[in-house]
Amino acid sequence: MANGIIFGGVGLGSGLTPPVLAAVILHFGWRSSFWLCALIGVTAGTVWYLAARDTPEQHSLVSTAELEHIARGRGQQSKLDTKPGAPWGKIFSSKEVLALVLSYFTYGYVAWIFFSWFYIYLAEVRGLNLKTSAVYTMMPFLAMTVGCLVGGAASDWLARRYRARVGRSFLPAFALGCTAILLLAGSRVHDALVAAAVLACGAGTLYLSQSCFFSVAANIAGEHAGVVAGTVNTGGQLGGAVTASLTPLIAARFGWEASFLTAALLAGVGALAWLVVNPEARLVDESEPATQ
Repeated sequence: MANGIIFGGVGLGSGLTPPVLAAVILHFGWRSSFWLCALIGVTAGTVWYLAARDTPEQHSLVSTAELEHIARGRGQQSKLDTKPGAPWGKIFSSKEVLALVLSYFTYGYVAWIFFSWFYIYLAEVRGLNLKTSAVYTMMPFLAMTVGCLVGGAASDWLARRYRARVGRSFLPAFALGCTAILLLAGSRVHDALVAAAVLACGAGTLYLSQSCFFSVAANIAGEHAGVVAGTVNTGGQLGGAVTASLTPLIAARFGWEASFLTAALLAGVGALAWLVVNPEARLVDESEPATQ
């Protein structure tokens, strides 16, 4: 649930971006939109610098009870400075980590279609003007916000009600499978509003799986959660990088339906990858002695 709330901010911020920047561009020119983004970045960095700490022990708002809870969760290694070096061999030989990286690659590919190309798709393919495109472009990101929150809560509930694999692995597999279906359906709908709504639902179901990636990475990795989460996230960024060039290339040569078909096929691959993930697996046995 905590991951769902955090990543819900991604959808909410991205949903506010199109209408706000469209208004800024129309009234003050496109350069002003970059100045606004720069100001937001500096503000966010300042808040992070003032609020974040390297360890829970250094944070004044972390209570004694919470510190004790964190210490129990760390197992034998009670302090960050006793953490052993990253077990790279185990990371890149773990089927769970490799499956997460593959699935997050497909996730990133699909997600960045909405981040980078959805606005252009609505304007050029669906024939919407600047203001209408900005409004319609909000829909997937608002759906992402809802998907993050619902996905986080559903994952926890299913894991408690049934077992960890249902809540942490089967849920994201189901979500990515639904995303594939909705991408195919939305790309073939003729009405622009209906198409935008169906594709937005695809984005929402995609983000049902978001919190599971990093919850499972943390569960598997323990004290190495940062390294493993970074490795998984690399897969997502590579997927986004591929989207940047491959999606318009496919659209130019074969049409936008082919671009969405490619994304749907990749989402299906991402769903299958989750089926081999055991969220109760552990990267390092806590009984092993720590080595620097």
